[in-house]
Amino acid sequence: MDRSTVEAWVGAYERAWRSPGTDTLGDLFAPDIGYLVSPWAEPLTGLPALATFWESGRDGPDETFTMDPEVVAVDGLTAVVRAEVDYPDQPARWRDLWILRFAPDGRCTWFEEWPFAPNQPDGQDHTTAVRD
Repeated sequence: MDRSTVEAWVGAYERAWRSPGTDTLGDLFAPDIGYLVSPWAEPLTGLPALATFWESGRDGPDETFTMDPEVVAVDGLTAVVRAEVDYPDQPARWRDLWILRFAPDGRCTWFEEWPFAPNQPDGQDHTTAVRD
């Protein structure tokens, strides 16, 4: 796996999201894909579960958004991608980190998403602790 291969995969992912149906998911994802929609979610497992999520998670192939992805790192069959996604018709703008693992055939076997939106709690405890 190299940077250009990951960039091509991300481009195919976006095209699939913008296309009707889920027929192309098998070209992108392994049959036993593990797909984590946030770091704390239970993973979706398998193409049928992913297809159901995919259809329910989008407004349809005509959904208006822009996506600006950047491959941050590639190490063997693992990649990290940062994607900025903006929905101009909604007050939603996201910065996502994706941790992707690939099979040797180029299909994704693990997709882990860390989505962040403006004004989203960062999960940090900002209270100060008193130490002796």
